[in-house]
Amino acid sequence: MSRTAHKPPRPTARALLAENLRRLRAENDWSQYDLAQRSGVDRSFIAHVERQARNVSVDVLERLAIALQVPIGELFAE
Repeated sequence: MSRTAHKPPRPTARALLAENLRRLRAENDWSQYDLAQRSGVDRSFIAHVERQARNVSVDVLERLAIALQVPIGELFAE
């Protein structure tokens, strides 16, 4: 009899974005303020995104990716 392995649930897009945004900021040694200055996105909005408290438009995703010098897809990488 085969046993079905239970896969852990996949993280949500919002969770992946939050995790990757924090990781990429840390890799650049940037604060939320630094990323805000480079992307033109308000620092408090970045904090909300990192806490998974806000939805993000494609335009904001693009600005964050450009500031971090990564493709948009990198913001959702597992």
